[in-house]
Amino acid sequence: MKKPDYMILVCNSYRVAGDAQGYCNKQGATSFLQLISEGCSDRDLDAVVTTTACLSVCSQGPVMVIQPNNYWYGGVNEDKLEEILDALKEGSAVEEYLIA
Repeated sequence: MKKPDYMILVCNSYRVAGDAQGYCNKQGATSFLQLISEGCSDRDLDAVVTTTACLSVCSQGPVMVIQPNNYWYGGVNEDKLEEILDALKEGSAVEEYLIA
């Protein structure tokens, strides 16, 4: 099996009880999945996009992490997604959106 170049994780705020309660989920993070997948495809980025449990940085949500680069982005919205994916295609990060 060939591993993808990138794994993009979108916080979906799942908690121990199994309920999506947190900020990221309430701010529509799940709606980003299709946008990210399509954006990666449009840019020929080899990426897997998936959701995660709570990433514990709710005050900076919605949160998205790109591995293996270890880019942690906060306050993600549709406009920022385009910039983030464009930068990823160029091999860089959008420094102003990084939270870690």
